[in-house]
Amino acid sequence: MSVLGDKVLGCLAASQIGSAMGAVVEGWPWRSVEEKYGYLDCLLPYEHYGNGWQRLPGTTEDGIERQRVFLRAVRRAGGRFRPEDVAAVWAEEVDAEHADWCMEPFDRHLIRLARAGVPAARLGGFSPYTNLISFARSCHPIGLINAMNPARAWEDVHHVGLVLQAPTGSGMEWAGLVAATIASACGQNASVDAAIESGLSYVSGGIRREVERALAIADAVDDPLEMRDAFAEHYSGVGVVYAMSHANEIVSKAMAVVKATAGSPRLSILTAVNFGRDTDCLAAVAGGISGALSGAGDLPAEWIEQLDAATAGNPHTCLNLPIRDMAQIVADGLEAERDRMTDYAQRLGDAL
Repeated sequence: MSVLGDKVLGCLAASQIGSAMGAVVEGWPWRSVEEKYGYLDCLLPYEHYGNGWQRLPGTTEDGIERQRVFLRAVRRAGGRFRPEDVAAVWAEEVDAEHADWCMEPFDRHLIRLARAGVPAARLGGFSPYTNLISFARSCHPIGLINAMNPARAWEDVHHVGLVLQAPTGSGMEWAGLVAATIASACGQNASVDAAIESGLSYVSGGIRREVERALAIADAVDDPLEMRDAFAEHYSGVGVVYAMSHANEIVSKAMAVVKATAGSPRLSILTAVNFGRDTDCLAAVAGGISGALSGAGDLPAEWIEQLDAATAGNPHTCLNLPIRDMAQIVADGLEAERDRMTDYAQRLGDAL
């Protein structure tokens, strides 16, 4: 496998494993996680939405369903994709009844609007949640299909994101930070600090300051879990819908986790799932960035095997493929993008 192929696999595998492991304790205070499990370090069964579906260990959740929709869009478009490709996947390739089992109410609402013919670029305006982590925690394919081109990843987020969120909030900018960081992390000699700084170069001053505060917390600890109390001073909201799932909290923490674990996908996942609050989203973002930096090498084989087994046995997911086949969708898209750019460069050279 090529270096870039390993990074693509690492990003997707770590984000999906992190989501599945973190979903078991999603919304718990970290002390409750510690009391129940000591140190959570394995995939376990769980139930979401109170619908009686006991999910196998390794089963992913709503955020990874969005990611898998984006992977379908990559396959449909043969590379970079547009809002219209996502809307077409929703309308033609996603079973709305199955989506009711594994996606959030606002996802299901957007799917039905897409099927009703609402223009793709207007769909996000019908979602009331403009600062949620929902897009930033699922945008990995946008960063990957723009590997080593963070500027283009940033641009694509603000285009594709119109199907999920209105541009009036900050959720799109936080997603752009994640995707641009992943795109930069795909470079052959990428480092943690350089990848994060690349992503930060595109954001506004307020977002940069919030992330830099998080990175300072990471610099001050020896054990990544020592960051939990420091972050609790800044993020402790409860009592409203999605109180623990705002993009600024999750992405800031994720950048700190990546830094404190030196970009290890395995340690990023384990830190995130024991961190408390929105553990699955945190593990998806931190694990995905670390996977793009370091590849899949330090992910235990049994985690990947269990992820694949759960995906194969999931009656509701929109993409029943082994994780290596999902990574191949991106690899095929990257080859197509390379060929298009080579053809354009040749034509431009001939014209000059």
